[in-house]
Amino acid sequence: METEKNSEAYRPLILVAEDDDSNFKLIKAIVGKKCDILWAKNGEEAVNLYKENSSKLEAILMDIKMPVMNGLEATKIIREENVELPIIMQTAYAFISDRENALRCGASEVLVKPITLTTLRDCVSRFVPKLSW
Repeated sequence: METEKNSEAYRPLILVAEDDDSNFKLIKAIVGKKCDILWAKNGEEAVNLYKENSSKLEAILMDIKMPVMNGLEATKIIREENVELPIIMQTAYAFISDRENALRCGASEVLVKPITLTTLRDCVSRFVPKLSW
C-alpha cells in the first residue's frame, strides 16, 4: 500500500494493541476514519506486527494489561529496536506508579481509560503531526 504523505489522502498506519473488542471498536471509531489500523490482541502479536510493519508504522496505541504478553513487556521489546516510534499506552488504572512504570518502559504518553474522543485525537495528533482531523 503506497501512501503519498503530502496528499490529502494521507492515512498513517497505526498499530492498536488491545485485547478487549469493545475498547478496540471505540479506538477504531475515533481514529479509523483518518488512519489505517493494524490490530493486535495481545503483546506478542503487537511485537510481531511491529516487526512486520516497522518501516510503515507511525504510532502504536498499546494497552498495558493484555494476555500472553502485557503492553509493558511488548513496549520494552519494541524499544530495543526503535526509540523514536511514538507508543501511546492506555491503562484502566489511574495510579501514578502505573504511569511511571509505563514511561520507564518506553511509553511516549500514557492515557487513562475511559479515553474520550478529544483526548485520543489530541494525543495522536501530537505524535503524528501530519494527521489532520
